[in-house]
Amino acid sequence: MSESDATTDEPTVDLQFPGRWAAEAPDRPAIVMAESGEAMTFAELDAEANRISRLFRSLGIEAGDHVAFCLENRIEFLAVAWGAHYAGLYYTAISSRLTADEIAYIVDDCGARAFVTSPYKADAVAEINAATPKVEARFALGGPVDGHACFEDAVAAQSSEPLDDRTEGQDMLYSSGTTGRPKGVKSPLTGDGLGRSNSITMMAEMLFGAARGSTYLSPAPLYHAAPMRFCLGAHRIGCTVVVMERFDAEGALAAIERHGVTWSQWVPTMFVRMLKLPDEVRARYDVSTLGSAIHAAAPCPVEVKRRMIDWWGPVLHEYYAGTEGNGLTYTNSADWLEHPGTVGKALLGEVLILDDDGIEVPVGEEGTVYFKGNSDFEYHNDPEKTAGAKLRPDTSTLGDVGRLDGDGYLYLTDRKAYMIITGGVNVYPQEAENVLTMHPAVHDVAVIGVPNEDFGEEVKAVVQPIDPAAAGPELAAELVAFCRSQLADVKCPRSVDFRDELPRHPTGKLYKRLLKDEYWQGHQARI
Repeated sequence: MSESDATTDEPTVDLQFPGRWAAEAPDRPAIVMAESGEAMTFAELDAEANRISRLFRSLGIEAGDHVAFCLENRIEFLAVAWGAHYAGLYYTAISSRLTADEIAYIVDDCGARAFVTSPYKADAVAEINAATPKVEARFALGGPVDGHACFEDAVAAQSSEPLDDRTEGQDMLYSSGTTGRPKGVKSPLTGDGLGRSNSITMMAEMLFGAARGSTYLSPAPLYHAAPMRFCLGAHRIGCTVVVMERFDAEGALAAIERHGVTWSQWVPTMFVRMLKLPDEVRARYDVSTLGSAIHAAAPCPVEVKRRMIDWWGPVLHEYYAGTEGNGLTYTNSADWLEHPGTVGKALLGEVLILDDDGIEVPVGEEGTVYFKGNSDFEYHNDPEKTAGAKLRPDTSTLGDVGRLDGDGYLYLTDRKAYMIITGGVNVYPQEAENVLTMHPAVHDVAVIGVPNEDFGEEVKAVVQPIDPAAAGPELAAELVAFCRSQLADVKCPRSVDFRDELPRHPTGKLYKRLLKDEYWQGHQARI
């Protein structure tokens, strides 16, 4: 793209959606796939979204109805999302890593009237038809799938002219199911006309320096809340979105250099993978175009973030929020360096730290983190979970534990559900995980509570070593000693097990429930 393309005078129209840029910068790339180089301009994206919106409408699917799609990272993904959005629909993107049973549950639970998939998921979706009777139309793109019509043919038969009276659609995404069946997070449709600015675009422009003509890198699966919402937000602003087909540490650095990426979003496990690349590999790539590197989704170990700031400069931005959209905290690099470990101060909503009785605790003490403000979300088809997340109509929690300092900065301790009670002492495994993550022999680690006859639970580390041949008693003893050199003994693992791979979601979230279930089988689990 040309320099002038990114710096021309602001247009008088302030609507934000791909159609604006299709008119003003039709040949600007809207989507570029990092590995294949396949690209789609804004003119092409807007035309495709119009056709897709018309396809849904031709099926009798009206504004406020529901569609779902289960796709890997591919160039059509964001066009499908925009097509549903243009039609004013609720749309659910489903993880392409889920099993047939998990996909069927979500498709049926959300009430999708149409479902779109690809050959990547052919084996799984072949089994879901009987379990998803509400689906009236099934499509496959990128190749044939039994029982599914060709999406490309159906879309091509539609006009590229926009629908009349378009209103903003809304995603309804599902929790990743780390503690049981996932639940859809549903917020009310606004009824606003298509193109109204939202909180993502405002945050991107005001905090992260996003501007039309800039380039955003998305290294994570698009079906996750933050990647999809930020990609759509980048399109609203007029940015090119570079999508990695799958995350690779060196590949991410190469993408930054090749495409002149100016802003991006990550999770801490990606930072760890990049930091563990050999020095000569990290030095090979120019990342100086990167003005903002945003991260969220999980607490970032202090040492990891310090090293990233040393490497990339003070371009790291961190926020804490959930799919529920009930609040948000934020910190930039400068404030974080003055308050190491913080996830920031409240930007949307007021942060409250409350005890189990709903009473605010003193500054510096730990409790459950609540946001006071926008709590109009609900967990679809689960009024009990919705009620459990809300202390009052305007006060809700994501289930995390943390504390506030005297300056109002929030520090997260862990998920409340992951707390280990050993001999009556509360242990939050995130502390030990943060330490062990930085051991040079560790590729990945999970710390969990496992049964102990004397103490109820004991702390165990489950480790994926960099060198599988190193797994054994000697490395286990070394890791325990390494942890104890930095934390109190009670917070450190009493034992270490080794695995070839941990059950981690591509977005960085660890499926601790799967690990805990193995160890608690046959016991009365505390959680």
